[in-house]
Amino acid sequence: MAEKILIVDDDVDTLKLVGLMLHKQGYQIIAAPSGSQGLKKALDERPALVLLDVMMPEMDGYEVARRLRKNPATASIPILMFTAKTQLDDKVTGFEMGADDYLTKPTNPAELQAHVKALLTRKGLNGNGHKGNNGHVAPAGNDRVPATVSEQNGYVIGVLAARSGLGVSSTASNVAASLVAKSRSDVILAELTPGKGSLGMDLGVPDQNALTDILRDSVAEVTIEKVRDSLLYHSSGIKLFLASENPRDVKLTSRIQNYQALMTRLQRLARFVVLDLGDGLPDFVEKILPICNECIVVMEGALNSVQRTKNLIDELVSLKINRKNISVILNNPQRPNGLLSLNQAQEKLGHLISAILTPAPELFLQAARMHSPVVFTDPSNYISLQFLKIADSIMEHQKAR
Repeated sequence: MAEKILIVDDDVDTLKLVGLMLHKQGYQIIAAPSGSQGLKKALDERPALVLLDVMMPEMDGYEVARRLRKNPATASIPILMFTAKTQLDDKVTGFEMGADDYLTKPTNPAELQAHVKALLTRKGLNGNGHKGNNGHVAPAGNDRVPATVSEQNGYVIGVLAARSGLGVSSTASNVAASLVAKSRSDVILAELTPGKGSLGMDLGVPDQNALTDILRDSVAEVTIEKVRDSLLYHSSGIKLFLASENPRDVKLTSRIQNYQALMTRLQRLARFVVLDLGDGLPDFVEKILPICNECIVVMEGALNSVQRTKNLIDELVSLKINRKNISVILNNPQRPNGLLSLNQAQEKLGHLISAILTPAPELFLQAARMHSPVVFTDPSNYISLQFLKIADSIMEHQKAR
């Protein structure tokens, strides 16, 4: 069946012209001449994509986008803003309101078709049954995970580094996003260092206290129902369990029994559980690591980073982590001047490097603006493909266990 595209524009000529161009490409076209009618048709028709004008009377495209994102029934529909407004601030506002992409009028038909196809392809990568790929979440009251508890024993992946600033949180979120895209199953992304939360801000849900609340409870109060109710359902399809940003909360890392109870609950709530363990080996991480089915260690190509990572891997092995279950990602956030090559780093490390991430500041900036993992911001990018390969490997390991 042809995919439905809803075009919302008060200019009748634009509706006809754009509708004809896309209809010739095999899409089913629905038209709405106003923002309010566009919202109604989006609810009634559930299109695969909304092509949205900005400058409309009564209700402009920004407000339409905001309401589409606010309603859980339409939150996952990709939005392509198509407008004569060309200023950078206008585009930023569009992304902040929930747009996935932005085109200015007039545009070449081939360019429009390419953008439409890319958005629909990205939606397909995100998978049916999950919320959309733009990184926005449903409003309070609608963003909690449905009340279901399974008896599954989730596959746990711990992500850590020898020191801070190497991209552990970004790696963890993109591994989780890749597992959502590849497995079409439940994936929990949990950051476990109270007071150092960053994923909430990155993914558009700041000021979260799920981890803090669990650690402050008595162990008996850390029930599976409470943990489940603490999860947020991000529109990428990831279930989030987030740490606070208050530096004072770091003292809660001493609540080891709470951590252990938390881990047994998280494993029952998803097929995959990705843990952001931060840097180093504090006591709580040492207690959690034996629960992990595999570990991902992030390092930089600088000589001292490689040596610190080598020491970290040796310590992981001393904690009874099998070397075969330790993967290393070489993350070079800067140009490789003065950094070791892949072969040099691998030789110095004495351990296989599973993936290398090249510098891509523009891509990560775009992902941050869209509150989305890189994997869903641009699935065809080299870095996204690296994360998707990592997900394939994890899924193979999970099936073989």
